[in-house]
Amino acid sequence: MIVKSIKKLAKCAGILATSISIMSVSAVNAEQVGWAEKEELKFGFIKLTDMAPLAVAYENGYFEDEGLYVTLEAQANWKVLLDRVIDGELDGAHMLAGQPLGATIGYGTKAHIITAFSMDLNGNAITVSNDVWKQMKPNIPQVDGKVQHPISATALKPVVEKSISEGKPFKMGMVFPVSTHNYELRYWLAAGGLHPGYYAPHKGDTSGQIDADVQLSVTPPPQMPATMEAGTISGYCVGEPWNQQAVFKGIGVPVITDYEIWKNNPEKVFGVSSEWAKKNPNTHIRVVKAMIRAAMWLDENNNANRDAAVKMLAKPQYVGADADVIANSMTGTFEYEKGDKRSVPDFNVFFRYNATYPYYSDAIWYLTQMRRWGQISEQKSDDWYMQTAKEVYRPDIYAQAAKALIAEKKANASDFPDFATETGFKPPQTEFLDNVTYDGSKPNEYLNKLTIGLKGADKI
Repeated sequence: MIVKSIKKLAKCAGILATSISIMSVSAVNAEQVGWAEKEELKFGFIKLTDMAPLAVAYENGYFEDEGLYVTLEAQANWKVLLDRVIDGELDGAHMLAGQPLGATIGYGTKAHIITAFSMDLNGNAITVSNDVWKQMKPNIPQVDGKVQHPISATALKPVVEKSISEGKPFKMGMVFPVSTHNYELRYWLAAGGLHPGYYAPHKGDTSGQIDADVQLSVTPPPQMPATMEAGTISGYCVGEPWNQQAVFKGIGVPVITDYEIWKNNPEKVFGVSSEWAKKNPNTHIRVVKAMIRAAMWLDENNNANRDAAVKMLAKPQYVGADADVIANSMTGTFEYEKGDKRSVPDFNVFFRYNATYPYYSDAIWYLTQMRRWGQISEQKSDDWYMQTAKEVYRPDIYAQAAKALIAEKKANASDFPDFATETGFKPPQTEFLDNVTYDGSKPNEYLNKLTIGLKGADKI
């Protein structure tokens, strides 16, 4: 409490100094953004390396620079995290990109959640058990004695068919029904000719296993390796460090990264309730400012700060995994089969490629996958996708934060999209595993291109 009081006194002194020098940069910023309506904040996260912008903003003092006194608190699982944001126990949280969208459209818990900040690109992988890998490997082409990447799920198909013929359902884990991991795992399986199953919420079936060749179920990220080692699941899709943990423990082999499934895909977001954002608009902008600075630090000078970030994340209050495990992916490499370490400099991206900007087209991709697998039961118009994206993704708030940082000379205009012309839509994206082009402005046309999954007026 004494430390907090000293900090508040220091802030008061800073306000006095600002009022004396109205031409100072901080005064310009106060005029642009306004002082925080709420200074003491509690943010939730799950123990994954992509919570890094929160840890960095805290450890490097970026939150305090904004007059914010933040507590970061690890959560048991994604459902608890979302419920605590909705109930107001948390002011905001590190969220799955699909969580604000799922909540807002009423899949699961109904609540209006928004995001003005995308936390990262990429960062996930799919891992299979040693036994499954042993069966898959003969089906994978090799070059110079090494398996050729990316690995298609066609190599898994005979393994799944054999398991089913023996009366054993083939089971894999993902972290949450509206998680990127669920949709990426489904995308990979479907591209290889394996059906990952449908949801039918209108019939009360939220298992996601209707017509499934591969049965997917929820497992919290830190529990993935132990669950696979116990034989409950034969593989999983999760964020780091829990794929590399399987390699270090010698219990499994990562077969593909999400970078190979969809190059530079959006992963986590920072979510708050719409009600909280309306009540605390200046606080919200200041939080986004601090997190933009953290993301910049994580990527600057070709990832020069990643070793320092690894040490930070290894602390028990953050990810709490061994630093060597975290470094395996966080520093630009990724280890597949034990000893097969390959360069993947963009496995974790926090700022470059406009990673922090909340694109409408990213939101719409998640909505198309919800429709594809039945979480959205009925056909929706292209306008519905657009309207829903705008309700949840808030590039207007992001732009205010970025412009304030530019005014303070803490960032350059060239670091961000051109806000005067930005539409919120990326150009059509072609770098998917199955070579299907995604154009966020034409969601129904995109769904029609996908061979497995619901489209048009299809209904379970």
